Amino acid sequence: MDHQGEFRRAALELGIPDDEVCRFRQHLRLSIGLTVGGGPPVGQVGGLPRLPTGMKWPSAGDIPLPLLLSVDCGALPRVDGFDLPEDGTLLFFVNQEMDHEDSSGRYARVVYVPDGTETAVAEAPGSTCVREQLDVCAELQADLPLWLHEGEDEDWHEFWEDLDWEDMSPFQQQLVQYMECDLPHLDELRALAHDLWPSDAYVVIGGYADDEVINSIAEQTLAGREKAGEIPAIPIAKWYSHLEKEKHRMTSEWISLASEARVYEKHYTRFAIRHDDLAAARVDKALAVTNFVAP
Repeated sequence: MDHQGEFRRAALELGIPDDEVCRFRQHLRLSIGLTVGGGPPVGQVGGLPRLPTGMKWPSAGDIPLPLLLSVDCGALPRVDGFDLPEDGTLLFFVNQEMDHEDSSGRYARVVYVPDGTETAVAEAPGSTCVREQLDVCAELQADLPLWLHEGEDEDWHEFWEDLDWEDMSPFQQQLVQYMECDLPHLDELRALAHDLWPSDAYVVIGGYADDEVINSIAEQTLAGREKAGEIPAIPIAKWYSHLEKEKHRMTSEWISLASEARVYEKHYTRFAIRHDDLAAARVDKALAVTNFVAP
Protein backbone atom coordinates (compact mmCIF):
# COMPACT_ATOMS: atom_id res chain seq x y z
CA MET A 1 0.00 0.00 0.00
CA ASP A 2 1.21 3.52 -0.82
CA HIS A 3 1.12 4.99 2.67
CA GLN A 4 2.99 8.16 1.70
CA GLY A 5 0.53 8.71 -1.14
CA GLU A 6 -2.37 8.17 1.25
CA PHE A 7 -0.96 10.83 3.56
CA ARG A 8 -0.35 13.29 0.71
CA ARG A 9 -3.91 12.99 -0.58
CA ALA A 10 -5.38 13.50 2.90
CA ALA A 11 -3.16 16.54 3.53
CA LEU A 12 -4.06 18.14 0.20
CA GLU A 13 -7.74 17.71 1.04
CA LEU A 14 -7.10 19.85 4.13
CA GLY A 15 -5.78 22.62 1.87
CA ILE A 16 -2.11 22.30 2.87
CA PRO A 17 0.26 23.27 0.01
CA ASP A 18 1.83 20.30 -1.77
CA ASP A 19 5.41 21.55 -1.34
CA GLU A 20 4.96 21.73 2.43
CA VAL A 21 3.37 18.28 2.48
CA CYS A 22 6.38 16.90 0.60
CA ARG A 23 8.79 18.48 3.08
CA PHE A 24 6.91 16.97 6.01
CA ARG A 25 6.76 13.53 4.34
CA GLN A 26 10.56 13.47 4.24
CA HIS A 27 10.50 13.18 8.03
CA LEU A 28 7.46 10.89 8.41
CA ARG A 29 8.17 7.23 9.04
CA LEU A 30 5.73 4.45 9.72
CA SER A 31 6.51 1.89 12.38
CA ILE A 32 4.80 -1.30 13.50
CA GLY A 33 3.22 -1.27 16.92
CA LEU A 34 2.81 -4.59 18.72
CA THR A 35 -0.09 -4.99 21.14
CA VAL A 36 -1.49 -7.91 23.09
CA GLY A 37 -4.64 -9.31 21.48
CA GLY A 38 -6.97 -7.64 19.02
CA GLY A 39 -5.86 -9.39 15.84
CA PRO A 40 -3.95 -12.28 14.29
CA PRO A 41 -0.73 -12.96 16.23
CA VAL A 42 2.51 -11.92 14.53
CA GLY A 43 4.85 -12.89 17.34
CA GLN A 44 5.17 -13.13 21.07
CA VAL A 45 6.67 -11.34 24.03
CA GLY A 46 8.57 -13.71 26.29
CA GLY A 47 8.11 -17.46 26.16
CA LEU A 48 10.53 -19.96 24.63
CA PRO A 49 12.24 -19.39 21.26
CA ARG A 50 12.37 -21.71 18.27
CA LEU A 51 16.08 -21.89 17.50
CA PRO A 52 17.88 -23.67 14.65
CA THR A 53 18.44 -27.29 15.52
CA GLY A 54 21.73 -27.61 17.39
CA MET A 55 22.03 -23.91 18.19
CA LYS A 56 22.79 -23.13 21.81
CA TRP A 57 20.70 -20.63 23.75
CA PRO A 58 22.29 -17.18 23.22
CA SER A 59 24.44 -16.17 26.15
CA ALA A 60 27.17 -13.81 27.27
CA GLY A 61 29.82 -16.19 28.51
CA ASP A 62 28.05 -18.35 31.06
CA ILE A 63 25.15 -15.89 31.47
CA PRO A 64 22.10 -16.90 29.35
CA LEU A 65 20.14 -14.05 27.77
CA PRO A 66 16.35 -14.07 28.29
CA LEU A 67 14.09 -13.89 25.23
CA LEU A 68 12.48 -10.47 25.08
CA LEU A 69 10.54 -10.76 21.83
CA SER A 70 10.13 -12.85 18.69
CA VAL A 71 8.31 -11.76 15.52
CA ASP A 72 7.32 -13.47 12.26
CA CYS A 73 8.64 -11.08 9.58
CA GLY A 74 6.29 -12.53 6.96
CA ALA A 75 3.24 -11.70 9.11
CA LEU A 76 4.22 -8.07 9.72
CA PRO A 77 2.78 -5.29 7.53
CA ARG A 78 5.22 -3.99 4.92
CA VAL A 79 6.49 -0.45 5.34
CA ASP A 80 8.28 1.56 2.65
CA GLY A 81 11.88 2.31 3.60
CA PHE A 82 11.98 -0.38 6.29
CA ASP A 83 13.79 -3.37 4.80
CA LEU A 84 12.81 -6.15 7.15
CA PRO A 85 13.38 -9.64 5.78
CA GLU A 86 10.31 -10.77 3.85
CA ASP A 87 10.05 -13.98 5.86
CA GLY A 88 11.70 -15.77 8.74
CA THR A 89 11.78 -14.93 12.43
CA LEU A 90 13.57 -12.25 14.40
CA LEU A 91 14.40 -13.06 18.00
CA PHE A 92 15.57 -10.46 20.52
CA PHE A 93 17.50 -11.60 23.58
CA VAL A 94 18.71 -9.34 26.40
CA ASN A 95 19.70 -9.51 30.03
CA GLN A 96 18.37 -6.08 30.87
CA GLU A 97 19.98 -5.62 34.25
CA MET A 98 23.42 -6.52 32.92
CA ASP A 99 22.97 -4.56 29.69
CA HIS A 100 21.99 -1.49 31.72
CA GLU A 101 25.22 -1.71 33.72
CA ASP A 102 27.50 -2.64 30.80
CA SER A 103 27.45 -0.61 27.56
CA SER A 104 29.55 -3.11 25.58
CA GLY A 105 26.48 -4.71 23.99
CA ARG A 106 27.52 -8.24 24.96
CA TYR A 107 24.36 -8.76 27.01
CA ALA A 108 21.98 -8.30 24.06
CA ARG A 109 21.61 -10.32 20.88
CA VAL A 110 19.38 -10.35 17.81
CA VAL A 111 19.02 -13.63 15.92
CA TYR A 112 17.46 -14.08 12.47
CA VAL A 113 16.11 -17.51 11.53
CA PRO A 114 15.24 -17.74 7.80
CA ASP A 115 12.19 -19.67 6.66
CA GLY A 116 13.01 -23.27 5.84
CA THR A 117 15.51 -23.60 8.69
CA GLU A 118 15.01 -26.71 10.79
CA THR A 119 14.14 -25.46 14.26
CA ALA A 120 13.06 -26.74 17.65
CA VAL A 121 11.70 -25.12 20.78
CA ALA A 122 14.77 -24.43 22.88
CA GLU A 123 15.09 -25.77 26.39
CA ALA A 124 15.56 -22.91 28.82
CA PRO A 125 18.91 -22.96 30.66
CA GLY A 126 17.19 -21.54 33.75
CA SER A 127 13.83 -20.27 34.97
CA THR A 128 15.05 -16.66 34.92
CA CYS A 129 15.34 -16.88 31.12
CA VAL A 130 11.64 -17.43 30.58
CA ARG A 131 9.24 -14.52 30.79
CA GLU A 132 5.48 -14.83 30.60
CA GLN A 133 4.48 -15.51 26.99
CA LEU A 134 2.01 -13.09 25.42
CA ASP A 135 0.93 -13.23 21.79
CA VAL A 136 1.04 -9.87 20.01
CA CYS A 137 -0.68 -8.44 16.93
CA ALA A 138 0.51 -5.61 14.68
CA GLU A 139 -0.76 -2.16 13.69
CA LEU A 140 0.88 0.70 11.84
CA GLN A 141 1.71 3.92 13.65
CA ALA A 142 3.21 7.26 12.64
CA ASP A 143 6.66 8.26 13.85
CA LEU A 144 8.57 11.54 13.65
CA PRO A 145 12.06 12.62 14.76
CA LEU A 146 12.22 13.92 18.31
CA TRP A 147 12.67 17.55 17.26
CA LEU A 148 9.31 17.42 15.45
CA HIS A 149 7.39 15.99 18.39
CA GLU A 150 4.72 18.12 20.02
CA GLY A 151 6.00 17.97 23.55
CA GLU A 152 4.78 14.48 24.50
CA ASP A 153 8.08 13.91 26.25
CA GLU A 154 8.10 16.14 29.33
CA ASP A 155 11.85 16.71 29.38
CA TRP A 156 12.00 17.58 25.68
CA HIS A 157 8.97 19.88 25.93
CA GLU A 158 10.40 21.77 28.91
CA PHE A 159 13.77 22.03 27.17
CA TRP A 160 12.32 23.87 24.18
CA GLU A 161 9.95 26.01 26.27
CA ASP A 162 12.62 27.21 28.67
CA LEU A 163 15.43 27.83 26.17
CA ASP A 164 15.67 31.44 25.00
CA TRP A 165 16.61 32.14 21.38
CA GLU A 166 19.98 33.63 22.29
CA ASP A 167 20.79 30.55 24.38
CA MET A 168 20.22 28.17 21.46
CA SER A 169 23.08 26.85 19.40
CA PRO A 170 23.16 27.88 15.70
CA PHE A 171 21.99 24.40 14.81
CA GLN A 172 19.02 24.59 17.19
CA GLN A 173 18.08 27.98 15.75
CA GLN A 174 18.25 26.47 12.27
CA LEU A 175 15.78 23.73 13.23
CA VAL A 176 13.38 26.22 14.81
CA GLN A 177 13.48 28.45 11.73
CA TYR A 178 12.86 25.43 9.51
CA MET A 179 9.78 24.45 11.50
CA GLU A 180 8.39 27.99 11.55
CA CYS A 181 9.16 28.96 7.95
CA ASP A 182 9.04 25.72 5.96
CA LEU A 183 6.38 23.86 7.99
CA PRO A 184 3.80 26.52 8.96
CA HIS A 185 1.09 23.81 9.08
CA LEU A 186 3.18 21.52 11.27
CA ASP A 187 0.44 21.07 13.90
CA GLU A 188 -2.12 20.02 11.27
CA LEU A 189 0.31 17.68 9.49
CA ARG A 190 1.40 16.06 12.73
CA ALA A 191 -2.20 15.58 13.87
CA LEU A 192 -3.15 14.08 10.49
CA ALA A 193 -0.32 11.55 10.64
CA HIS A 194 -1.34 10.39 14.11
CA ASP A 195 -5.04 10.29 13.11
CA LEU A 196 -4.25 8.04 10.14
CA TRP A 197 -1.93 5.72 12.09
CA PRO A 198 -2.63 5.97 15.84
CA SER A 199 -1.11 3.58 18.34
CA ASP A 200 -0.14 3.29 21.98
CA ALA A 201 1.82 0.08 21.52
CA TYR A 202 4.21 -1.05 24.23
CA VAL A 203 6.69 -2.54 21.73
CA VAL A 204 7.43 -0.91 18.35
CA ILE A 205 9.22 -2.36 15.33
CA GLY A 206 10.80 0.24 13.03
CA GLY A 207 10.55 4.02 13.10
CA TYR A 208 13.17 6.43 14.37
CA ALA A 209 15.95 5.11 16.55
CA ASP A 210 15.55 6.25 20.12
CA ASP A 211 17.36 9.47 21.04
CA GLU A 212 19.26 7.73 23.84
CA VAL A 213 20.57 5.16 21.36
CA ILE A 214 21.49 7.75 18.72
CA ASN A 215 23.17 9.90 21.35
CA SER A 216 25.35 6.98 22.44
CA ILE A 217 26.31 6.15 18.84
CA ALA A 218 27.00 9.80 17.97
CA GLU A 219 29.24 10.32 21.02
CA GLN A 220 31.30 7.23 20.17
CA THR A 221 31.51 8.24 16.50
CA LEU A 222 32.71 11.78 17.23
CA ALA A 223 35.23 10.57 19.79
CA GLY A 224 36.52 7.94 17.35
CA ARG A 225 36.88 10.45 14.51
CA GLU A 226 38.77 12.81 16.82
CA LYS A 227 41.10 10.05 17.99
CA ALA A 228 41.77 8.93 14.41
CA GLY A 229 42.58 12.49 13.37
CA GLU A 230 39.71 12.59 10.85
CA ILE A 231 38.45 15.83 12.40
CA PRO A 232 40.20 18.49 14.53
CA ALA A 233 39.84 18.25 18.29
CA ILE A 234 36.49 19.74 19.31
CA PRO A 235 36.59 22.27 22.18
CA ILE A 236 34.40 21.27 25.11
CA ALA A 237 32.31 24.43 24.67
CA LYS A 238 31.39 23.36 21.12
CA TRP A 239 31.06 19.63 21.75
CA TYR A 240 27.29 19.70 22.32
CA SER A 241 26.63 21.60 19.08
CA HIS A 242 28.75 19.12 17.09
CA LEU A 243 26.96 16.25 18.83
CA GLU A 244 23.55 17.62 17.81
CA LYS A 245 24.60 17.81 14.17
CA GLU A 246 25.99 14.28 14.28
CA LYS A 247 22.79 12.96 15.84
CA HIS A 248 20.69 14.73 13.21
CA ARG A 249 22.77 13.16 10.44
CA MET A 250 22.57 9.70 11.96
CA THR A 251 18.78 9.66 12.07
CA SER A 252 18.90 9.04 8.31
CA GLU A 253 21.45 6.20 8.64
CA TRP A 254 19.94 4.35 11.59
CA ILE A 255 16.49 2.97 12.25
CA SER A 256 14.84 1.41 15.24
CA LEU A 257 14.67 -2.37 15.01
CA ALA A 258 12.68 -2.91 18.20
CA SER A 259 11.84 -0.57 21.03
CA GLU A 260 10.12 -1.02 24.37
CA ALA A 261 8.17 1.90 25.79
CA ARG A 262 9.64 3.70 28.77
CA VAL A 263 8.07 2.49 31.99
CA TYR A 264 8.96 3.87 35.40
CA GLU A 265 10.70 1.48 37.77
CA LYS A 266 11.33 -1.05 35.00
CA HIS A 267 14.12 -1.72 32.56
CA TYR A 268 13.37 -1.08 28.91
CA THR A 269 15.54 -1.88 25.88
CA ARG A 270 15.81 -0.27 22.45
CA PHE A 271 17.56 -1.91 19.49
CA ALA A 272 18.82 0.16 16.54
CA ILE A 273 20.46 -0.84 13.27
CA ARG A 274 21.84 0.79 10.12
CA HIS A 275 19.53 0.68 7.11
CA ASP A 276 22.10 -1.18 5.00
CA ASP A 277 22.75 -3.80 7.69
CA LEU A 278 19.02 -4.47 8.02
CA ALA A 279 18.60 -4.74 4.24
CA ALA A 280 21.34 -7.39 4.22
CA ALA A 281 19.83 -9.18 7.26
CA ARG A 282 23.01 -8.48 9.27
CA VAL A 283 20.96 -8.24 12.45
CA ASP A 284 23.98 -9.17 14.56
CA LYS A 285 25.10 -5.58 13.86
CA ALA A 286 22.16 -4.17 15.84
CA LEU A 287 23.03 -2.10 18.90
CA ALA A 288 21.02 -2.23 22.11
CA VAL A 289 20.68 0.27 24.94
CA THR A 290 18.86 -0.63 28.14
CA ASN A 291 17.72 2.06 30.55
CA PHE A 292 15.96 2.25 33.89
CA VAL A 293 13.84 5.20 34.94
CA ALA A 294 13.20 5.78 38.60
CA PRO A 295 10.11 7.82 39.59
